[in-house]
Amino acid sequence: MRSEIVKLFAEQPVGTEVTVKGWVRTFRNDQFISVSDGSTIRTLQVVINKENHNESTLKRIQTGTCIAATGRLEKSLGKGQDIELICSQLEILGDCDPNEFPIQMKRHSLEFLREKAHLRFRTNTFGAVFRVRHHLAFAIHKFFNDRGFFYLHSPIITGSDAEGAGEMFRVTNLDLDEIAKTGKVDYSQDFFGKTTNLTVSGQLEAELAALALGKVYTFGPTFRAENSNTSRHLAEFWMIEPEVAFNDIYDNMDLGEACLKFCLKYAMDNCKDDLEFLQEREINEDKQKPVDERQSMPLLERLNMVVNNDFVRITYTEAIDILLQSNHYKKKKFKYPVEWGIDMQSEHERYLVEKHFQKPVIITGYPAAIKAFYMRMNETDASGRKTVAAMDILVPGIGEIIGGSQREERYDVLLEKCKQFNIPEDHIWWYLETRKFGTCPHAGFGMGFERLIMFVTGMTNIRDVIPFPRTPQNAEF
Repeated sequence: MRSEIVKLFAEQPVGTEVTVKGWVRTFRNDQFISVSDGSTIRTLQVVINKENHNESTLKRIQTGTCIAATGRLEKSLGKGQDIELICSQLEILGDCDPNEFPIQMKRHSLEFLREKAHLRFRTNTFGAVFRVRHHLAFAIHKFFNDRGFFYLHSPIITGSDAEGAGEMFRVTNLDLDEIAKTGKVDYSQDFFGKTTNLTVSGQLEAELAALALGKVYTFGPTFRAENSNTSRHLAEFWMIEPEVAFNDIYDNMDLGEACLKFCLKYAMDNCKDDLEFLQEREINEDKQKPVDERQSMPLLERLNMVVNNDFVRITYTEAIDILLQSNHYKKKKFKYPVEWGIDMQSEHERYLVEKHFQKPVIITGYPAAIKAFYMRMNETDASGRKTVAAMDILVPGIGEIIGGSQREERYDVLLEKCKQFNIPEDHIWWYLETRKFGTCPHAGFGMGFERLIMFVTGMTNIRDVIPFPRTPQNAEF
């Protein structure tokens, strides 16, 4: 039976015969093979006696070659390794031509590796990132399951636009060639009998379930047809969206803070080797950057800062006042303007977290004009400003990582909001009906899974935390 390298390092069954299978990282002096099987960032040294293997076999051992090695596990005398395999039997399972294999043991740029997404899993960086991604996905499910939530599969194909932004991918099985010829489109003849799109959010459907099951969450892919080529945007990404009946905005803040802390703690407890590697990688990357672009603190320190601190809670108005009074603003160091009513940019959010409070921050009470139609209206303040019971959770290095709100449960108010946002009633009649049949206060939030992974791994481009990124003009693999 094959032994996984991660278990060999954990259990260290010295003196026993084991078989490992994996991919060659390096082969030194015709004697020492460094093997990775993907179960851990650590490689196992396989020691061979070249007298016991014919020369033609040894020549086939190259970076990327897949091998099976059987032998006795022994304590290693070499530095940086606890154990090694003294090989008695070696089999080559898959050759790898060094003249063609692009992932050699040298530094490759992340841009280059995105073009080789089918092979980039084999690098230390992406092996670490995607192991962390797995553990975070498990942590999400564990957090909500342990708290009595029900996992809801919301639809991928939908007839509604939850955000009201209109940036959706159309779904159709109509003959596009015929449409191009005639210029006529009859959606009544389409598969669903009307226009449909890939979902931008599972929130609205989650609200329907929460108003019967009490506590639900969705965790699935969402799609935005934004023609945006930035380090923070994808056309396809994953979202975590809990909805809870009877919760208000304060309960919602508590839930978001608890969820984020749980996920980070779980990653630190279960991904120690990978996170230490990623921290060292980030430190080395920062050395090549201007001082003002470097991280304010090391990766693990950032994670611990979130886990070990109560989040500061302020209103949007208070946040704007802090920014306006800051030396950063007075010295014109902000790229984007600061005034009440703006949709705060990442630089504003990061200033509040990293410079002013040096703690995670939750901002509430955003201007109604910049938030979605479903957010609950607050009472108009003394200055006549209209705000909603929204909240954003901000963390260092990223800015916003969670966005949510108390939902508008009052039928007449929600109906008026739909009109203001030009959302036809017949598109979301079912959503409006929940406010007529036993409505109640409820709240929820959305956390972009890839943004969470960026924060935990220190990766700075969202395309490097999803296996096969979907971006404008790119749907390879």
